[in-house]
Amino acid sequence: MLASHTQCNFAAVIETPWSGIKLGLDFSDKLLCRIDFLSADVNTCQPLSASQQQITAQLSHYFSDPFSRFEIPLDLKGTAFQVRVWNALCRIPAGETLSYGELADHLGSSARAVGNACRVNKIPVVVPCHRVVAKSGLGGFMGQRHGHELSIKRCLLQHEQALDEA
Repeated sequence: MLASHTQCNFAAVIETPWSGIKLGLDFSDKLLCRIDFLSADVNTCQPLSASQQQITAQLSHYFSDPFSRFEIPLDLKGTAFQVRVWNALCRIPAGETLSYGELADHLGSSARAVGNACRVNKIPVVVPCHRVVAKSGLGGFMGQRHGHELSIKRCLLQHEQALDEA
């Protein structure tokens, strides 16, 4: 669900190319630790530090060129398995998808475990859990299988030209 606050409760809030969606960013020192999808009524705000400004610049560049590669220092906090999944997600190129089962096979795990790691990913877009789909259909996104969250996944995949449907 999109968070709706009019005040800046994040280190930065940036625009996206999708109507009604902004990104809220939080940092742990110079590391990106969280991205939230926010509603359009949230005020944008720029980060204060130069390193955080570079991170927001990379995200803005991604919005104009979905094939640009992120070189963003991340603060990945999770179990050893979750971090393994998140690192594997970062190796899926823009414009491509893997099924939960395919990624699970690469990791010697189960599709459900991969899906659970994707669900708790705190840094979507940069750690591209949206590039993991069901065998038939989109699968879930942000713990949801229907609704606005899935439309965000669809927007990200269309932006990366990994989804043909309108």
